Amino acid sequence: MKLRVICKSKIHRAVVTGADLDYIGSIGIDAELMRLTDIVPGEQVSVWNINNGQRIETYAISLPAGSGQVVVNGAAARHFHSGDKVIIAAYFHTDEPVTPQMIMVDEQNRFLRSLGHDDALNVTEPVQRK
Repeated sequence: MKLRVICKSKIHRAVVTGADLDYIGSIGIDAELMRLTDIVPGEQVSVWNINNGQRIETYAISLPAGSGQVVVNGAAARHFHSGDKVIIAAYFHTDEPVTPQMIMVDEQNRFLRSLGHDDALNVTEPVQRK
């Protein structure tokens, strides 16, 4: 069995609503966005800051559903500020086809639409190498 690390979840262009240097690690995400992308509390996520290029790995915690909150905590708060646009992604190891749960949100972190075949990577077949 050959396992690959495959993207399973993505929240595209979320807006950071807060940064708390004194909180012990993590990124807080509106629970509804977590549900739509199948990210669970405690799951490892990558967070990429579109504004300044900073990239971190941390774990997700759930914030109130419908709040629109995305809060970067701990040391990463030095590199992420309210108003920054970010991409939040989660991966897993698998040897099976994957249909990632990827969404686009608006400026208030409300669901806009799912990202499909035409606008997001959708890995369902292994790449054949010559």
